[in-house]
Amino acid sequence: TFYRPWGKYINLYSGKGFLLKELTVNPKSSISLQKHTYRSERWTIISGRPKITINRNKFFKSPNEMVFIPKGTVHRIENYFNKPVQIIEVQTGPILKETDITRYKDIYGRVN
Repeated sequence: TFYRPWGKYINLYSGKGFLLKELTVNPKSSISLQKHTYRSERWTIISGRPKITINRNKFFKSPNEMVFIPKGTVHRIENYFNKPVQIIEVQTGPILKETDITRYKDIYGRVN
């Protein structure tokens, strides 16, 4: 389990070219507005109602809905509500490290 200012993630399983994670975004929290050079991500919403940004598009998602984030796409998860957001994330690509993050905006001061 890895704790971040916005919540936590757990690396559940990895194999050649993929990584499966469980993300929890705390109430009134947000991950940074970011992109990845080497990986794509697929999110399945488990609980909560996150606001998702993909490039210039912003929308809310509900449990059992999915989102695909192609590599190089600017994206963010925001949780405006009082209940945590839980997401299962599948990363695919040749490099699946936390160093593959370019941050553009971050409420916690972590912009590159």
